[in-house]
Amino acid sequence: MTTFNLLLVALIQGITEFLPISSSGHLILLPSLTGLDDQGQIIDVAAHVGTLAAVVLYFWTDVRIAIGGTLRLIQGKVDTQGAKLALGLIIATIPVIVFGLFLKITGITDHLRGIAVIGWTMTIFGVVLYWADQTGPTVKTTDQWTIKDAIKMGIWQAVALIPGTSRSGITITAGRLLGYTRTDAAKLSMLMSIPTIIASASLLSLDLVGATDVGALRDIGIVVVMSFLAALIALTLMMRLLRAVSYTPYVVYRLALGVILLWIAYT
Repeated sequence: MTTFNLLLVALIQGITEFLPISSSGHLILLPSLTGLDDQGQIIDVAAHVGTLAAVVLYFWTDVRIAIGGTLRLIQGKVDTQGAKLALGLIIATIPVIVFGLFLKITGITDHLRGIAVIGWTMTIFGVVLYWADQTGPTVKTTDQWTIKDAIKMGIWQAVALIPGTSRSGITITAGRLLGYTRTDAAKLSMLMSIPTIIASASLLSLDLVGATDVGALRDIGIVVVMSFLAALIALTLMMRLLRAVSYTPYVVYRLALGVILLWIAYT
């Protein structure tokens, strides 16, 4: 891939990973709508590593607490806020791992990468996000996250494996329906992304063992750095904006893109 293509992929992945507008959907659309070469799994993994680093840095305080909680879990204890957070993140990740393996083994994933599918998921789940954001109560905070809520949000997160759904969008939707504030729903969604991205990148990496040559290291480095910077900026701006605005601007974008994609798919 050219440097321009690498930068484009990194920016799209970085900007869209944590916004409720579907990073996977945009990356699938890139070669479909522009004629550019598909970036391939190596670049996908590199982009995920960059966005992972961004969310870990942004929420480092919470990540550090969860790491400490994981050590308590290893000891068989769930007696601290960190242990409860770590357990919730682990439980919330299980559904997406199970569903992801199912899609990979059955090969269904390849049949979900069409423009029509992305158009429908963009539109439908955009409407669902708007409804949840407008009607959901705003009474819960991150500290009140329960195992029951983690299970529910984890099941919703698994649906995001359908391109165009948006992992952050669907988990924020679930969080708002469960009564979490806009910022806390987003925070939980971002924290849930950490083990999910690790699992996703690990799954992709299984197909790449021994496939990376020295020449690809430069491309990987470019994508990691640029996706990290783009994701950090996008995440920072979104979290700040949520203190003053709702998710409606993202819904409008989803609906507009969804309608355009459906028009392209069926004409």
